[in-house]
Amino acid sequence: MRIRQPRTATRLLLAGLLAIGLAGCQSSGLSTVSAFGDSEKAVDDVPDVSYYKTDEILAKAKMQFKERNYGKSYALYKRSVELFPKDPAAWLGYAASSDLIGRFDNSAKAYAVLRKMIGNRPEYYNNVGYSFLLRGKLRPARKYFLKAYDLDPHNPVTLNNLKLLKNSVAFAKR
Repeated sequence: MRIRQPRTATRLLLAGLLAIGLAGCQSSGLSTVSAFGDSEKAVDDVPDVSYYKTDEILAKAKMQFKERNYGKSYALYKRSVELFPKDPAAWLGYAASSDLIGRFDNSAKAYAVLRKMIGNRPEYYNNVGYSFLLRGKLRPARKYFLKAYDLDPHNPVTLNNLKLLKNSVAFAKR
């Protein structure tokens, strides 16, 4: 029995249809999503350069934190506190990122620096309290959350942190 070879014209037609089909796949509208589920901007690497525009690195760090890429945000915030050591936003981000990757030694150092910069603000007390909450130290967490509450009783972050603390206490009793 002899196998019949497709004709050249049929091969060209099949190749043309395949090329048209593959070309259509490139414009699927999913260009803003990466293979890992992060947004396209979140997977962009930061070039290793010594000069940054004032807010460029901080904006990238905030975006990585928002995307829950805490390791990347930690690295970017670390670089931003090196470049801008008097910027409390950089220190707050560095401390929060350190907390969320379990580097409590670094967050404690950052909070010591922040105490001198913004030590009597609700943002400071909320972050320090949340750091203690993550460590499982509920009494100091409560102390800091209540200080934040005294300064701004309508702050939604403070109110949410107090609810988290209440749930953590209830969970620990089970």
